Amino acid sequence: MAKIKSYCNLSDQDLAQLLVQGREDAFTEIYQRFWEKLMAIAFNLTKDQVLSEEITQEVFISLWNRRHIVQIDSLGGYLATAIKFSVFKHLIRQRRQLQIIKDNFIPATVFADEEERVHARFLTEYVGGIVEQLPEKCRLVFQYSRYEGLSIAEIADRLDISPKTAEGHLTKALKTIRLNLKDATPLLLLLLDHKL
Repeated sequence: MAKIKSYCNLSDQDLAQLLVQGREDAFTEIYQRFWEKLMAIAFNLTKDQVLSEEITQEVFISLWNRRHIVQIDSLGGYLATAIKFSVFKHLIRQRRQLQIIKDNFIPATVFADEEERVHARFLTEYVGGIVEQLPEKCRLVFQYSRYEGLSIAEIADRLDISPKTAEGHLTKALKTIRLNLKDATPLLLLLLDHKL
């Protein structure tokens, strides 16, 4: 395996490919390149420095442990989404702990509704992040279909493409979203199936 002298000059995509191959130096460069950005995202969501550091560390550990099975089209987008996902998982755990503490004072349905809102908010943000990473035509077809409610024929007409091409873009978008949600909780997958 040839030694690469300077990882700092490599693109994110090259680093992601080397990471999949198990190159520790590539992982170190990814860590140095994205640590501060991910910490900022986590802190912006949690307002807790220590928790932000823990979550960011967990995301990098998970990235290394899953390096042989992850599919990364955009390293920055993947890591930012992973941080948001981890923060929301933490919020869910926090709410469950609060439920145990306050169980005798507040009806359980209040927490269930709150948890569903958190899941729905996360799902919207999470899917939105994935959609933003899609190729332009694929992204537009998904947005026209799911956000504007257009039919395949209407989308094809608007984008000046064949209905079959529009359908192909939509299928690719949905497949990409589902692949990116492999680590989501069963409830999130149920929400996704309901929404899509």
